[in-house]
Amino acid sequence: MLWCNCFHWNRITDFSPPEPDNFSLPEPIPKWPEGQGFSSGIISLGEIEVFKITRFEFVWGCNLTQDKRKGVAFYKPLGVPDGFCTLGHYCQLNDQPLRGFLLVAREVPSCLQETTYNGSPDKLPALIQPLDYMLVWSPDDGSKEMLSGFGYFWLPQPPKGYKALGYLVTAKPEKPELDEVRCIRDDLTDKCEPYRLLLNANSKFPNLPFGVWSTRPFHRGILGKGVSVGTFFCNIFWNMGEELPIACLKNLNPVLHAMPNLDQIHALIKHYGPTIFFHPEEVYLPSSVSWFFDNGALLYRRGMSTGEVIDARGSNLPVAGTNDGEFWIDLPSDDWRDFVKHGDLKSAKLYVHVKPALGGTFTDIAMWVFCPFNGPATLKVGIMNFSFSKIGEHVGDWEHFTLRVCNFTGELWSIYFSQHSGGEWIHAYDLEYINGNRAIVYSSKNGHASFPHPGIYIQGSSKLGIGLRNDAARSNLYIDSSINYELVAGRVSWRWRGC
Repeated sequence: MLWCNCFHWNRITDFSPPEPDNFSLPEPIPKWPEGQGFSSGIISLGEIEVFKITRFEFVWGCNLTQDKRKGVAFYKPLGVPDGFCTLGHYCQLNDQPLRGFLLVAREVPSCLQETTYNGSPDKLPALIQPLDYMLVWSPDDGSKEMLSGFGYFWLPQPPKGYKALGYLVTAKPEKPELDEVRCIRDDLTDKCEPYRLLLNANSKFPNLPFGVWSTRPFHRGILGKGVSVGTFFCNIFWNMGEELPIACLKNLNPVLHAMPNLDQIHALIKHYGPTIFFHPEEVYLPSSVSWFFDNGALLYRRGMSTGEVIDARGSNLPVAGTNDGEFWIDLPSDDWRDFVKHGDLKSAKLYVHVKPALGGTFTDIAMWVFCPFNGPATLKVGIMNFSFSKIGEHVGDWEHFTLRVCNFTGELWSIYFSQHSGGEWIHAYDLEYINGNRAIVYSSKNGHASFPHPGIYIQGSSKLGIGLRNDAARSNLYIDSSINYELVAGRVSWRWRGC
């Protein structure tokens, strides 16, 4: 296959693509407890079943610099099982391990139609070949000398009532065969959106502007039925907000068979539960909620000057309604106030909420840690640091991180690190690990934001070096969430709400 350095336009033989590293977790994935469909390899979305491909064949690559690691590469799936069909090709940056995926699909046998496509809405098969391909972009300027050194991006043209889910890339100007890809019936798809920009060739090709993005479902969240296919979006003259010519899949199965059962959830937490390290100078440590209540936390109500003692189970706390400011919790007003501020690491645990993600093809394990008190902030201005005495302080600090597990295999895919008003998803290959496949989470000093690596993080302008300072480092102050946790939310029978 072929590689092109788009900046220098040199012959392809001068710029072979870098061989990407293959990532695997530090230890093999164990055999999970018996269940229904979790980690079975195939997920039913209703009328179609999907299988995740993680082996690829390189097709074409592009680099706008002389650094081979800064380019992008395009791949087609390898090892597609019999009966399954390709939906599009995959793209990723060269400076990361090859660890993406593509879904391939087949029609569920019980839903096969007796007739082929004839324009009748109730007779349409779930998958169908495109009618044609449209050439979206190529850097080919027509030079006979360079024809074999370019990539060609093809958008499948679906019949009426169908949608394309991805693009095909070739290293030759001839159109792909029609049977290389399938389109999906419109009602089995959902809206998708561009996610991360992978390639921006506008500056190098002002007459042939071009961009490539990864994609994700537009409707995500706990009730989102959109399923990521793993394909990319590419186009010329695309404006933010415009609907894409491709879609993602939609999980129309009323029962989420691929979600883990209770035994599997506990096994996942025990296998992947991170260790949370607090800063060596941290004085505002976490505790369990019951310890906080038992040691004098008070419930206040507007108009009342004294607080009410909260029992260990919190049974006298207000329920339902909205956060209208009528009630709040405060520290004890006596000598115990400073004692409670500093928490109790021995009693601390992670409070776990399990929920479906990306149409039930992934499981999100949100792990919450409670600190009785959030300490004051430190402002960093260049090389100067200014420690506040009160700014940033508040009672009751909930922080979280979320493990995202692939329901096809049970493999840890990424972790979301919550950081004050924002956060970030970090791929499994960018995590630090301790004790097998358990990642490390660093909790920042005083503010308890979560970070994947030790260091000083600026909440503000990192370029100017101005903002609130977050210090993260390893110490002997830590919680092992694979042991110290409590499952507080999730569903034993995974069904879409209303089904």
